[in-house]
Amino acid sequence: MIDAVAHYLVVNWVEIAGWSTTLVGIWLTTRRKLMCWPITLAADVLYLIVFYRAQLLSDALLQIFFIVFTLYGWWNWATGVRREGTVTVAPLPLRNALIALVAGIAGTFVLASIAIRLHASLPYLDAALASFSLVASWWDARRHIANWWLWIVVDTFYVIEYGIKSMWFTTVLYALLVGLAVLGLRDWRRAPVAAQTAS
Repeated sequence: MIDAVAHYLVVNWVEIAGWSTTLVGIWLTTRRKLMCWPITLAADVLYLIVFYRAQLLSDALLQIFFIVFTLYGWWNWATGVRREGTVTVAPLPLRNALIALVAGIAGTFVLASIAIRLHASLPYLDAALASFSLVASWWDARRHIANWWLWIVVDTFYVIEYGIKSMWFTTVLYALLVGLAVLGLRDWRRAPVAAQTAS
């Protein structure tokens, strides 16, 4: 038994490291701490490797976008802290929310068509989750509370996807991320709101 556990840890150390850094990064995000961004960046890189190995190609591609959004979010939050003294929450105008959701739907079809050509596993589910994860990540980087609502839905479906793929560490991770998204929603509702409306 101990040998089997040791073997699993050695073989899956990248997923375990991604798991750990993701949990810490998201927890720090719920607390609106700038340190969330470098830790999340490490998680993005680790999961890029994990998803590529599992042939979840939409998720692997998603990690590249996450890296870009993480760098932007880090810059945007740091700029806000310099201006306002803390990480504030920015209102999300209805028009911008609708545009982002339509972009998520369009992105689903684009990513699914690419995933099918590449013979990816679970192309439609993977593509939809990847596309709407980008929307949620953009809203997070822009400091919109709505990011947590979307993460609750997306992460719930990720639990199903990773369970199907028998990626148990990642399945448990996403179950925990649903809980963290609920925590983030609660905590961000108590946060100060930005003086200027962010788009």
